[in-house]
Amino acid sequence: MSIFRRPDYTSDTTQFIDQLKTQRPQLEAEQRQGRALLWDKPIDRAIQAEFKEGRVAQKPYVYQTHG
Repeated sequence: MSIFRRPDYTSDTTQFIDQLKTQRPQLEAEQRQGRALLWDKPIDRAIQAEFKEGRVAQKPYVYQTHG
């Protein structure tokens, strides 16, 4: 090891998160449960294909008035 090596830097944010995880060890499990409620859903490929077929092409200039 070099005598000029500095100690490893940890930011205030990293220290806060590490402290929070030690105080609340169940925190990551709770985060995973919350994510599962909103994001981890099975994808129905048939419905996705129908959505893709139903898309309407956007006009080149969307703010142009018709008249």
